[in-house]
Amino acid sequence: MSECNHNCADCAEKCDEAPKTEKTHALSNVKRVIAVVSGKGGVGKSAVTGMLAVAMRKKGYTCAILDADITGASVPKMFGVKGEVTGDGTGIFAAESSSGIRMMSSNLLLENETDPVVWRGPIIAGMVKQFWTDVIWGDVDYMFVDCPPGTGDVPLTVFQSIKVDGIIVVTTPQELVSMIVEKAVNMANLMHIPVLGLAENMSYVICPDCGKKLDLFGSGKTESIAKKFSLPLLAQIPYDANVVAACDGGKADGLDVNYLDGAADIIESGLPAERHK
Repeated sequence: MSECNHNCADCAEKCDEAPKTEKTHALSNVKRVIAVVSGKGGVGKSAVTGMLAVAMRKKGYTCAILDADITGASVPKMFGVKGEVTGDGTGIFAAESSSGIRMMSSNLLLENETDPVVWRGPIIAGMVKQFWTDVIWGDVDYMFVDCPPGTGDVPLTVFQSIKVDGIIVVTTPQELVSMIVEKAVNMANLMHIPVLGLAENMSYVICPDCGKKLDLFGSGKTESIAKKFSLPLLAQIPYDANVVAACDGGKADGLDVNYLDGAADIIESGLPAERHK
């Protein structure tokens, strides 16, 4: 048997490890799914995920966030959602932010949000699947999946188990991070999932005294990668103390910024019609 490249659609081999796309809960109707990924940690991927959901919510869509970063969950805290989720014999009910963004996260299953999740990869991947299959999401126009950094077990589980419509790759302008972005893009291409574009976070900061734009980590590196892969650069998001304060204070719902409006327009116009049942 040849080495597996995880692309079962073009594979002539017959094996027992071919992934099967999972179905959502019978009471869920998720129309479109966008995975938000990064080549490495520390780039603000969860913040970008939250801002994307807020941007689409402001357009009038019903949005949800599946927090697949099981060991580093942060989405509930960003939105000020606390306490354990509830359920009954039919399934688990997704939590909701003040604006109605639905979410599920490992932190909502813990007695204390600071309790560590000390699990091995297969168990973590299994929980991500359960967030998709066992949670009652209801009718959702756009679901954003906040993937952990890298190209390991969980992103692979997301790509193989969920019908992902598109991927957004989050990066920062450093040379090292930009190099690692290529790994995430190449993984998406390997899985035959379209990359909607790149979102560059912490691109610059505006000096509060003179108003001058300061490039914290240089510039142009993400643009060059976008050109290399013929991808749009969806956003160049500045370091904004107001965004940091809102996310730290659980008030991401109230963010009034337009950094990801262009990305929201592409998501709105560039994805296929409803196909998740």
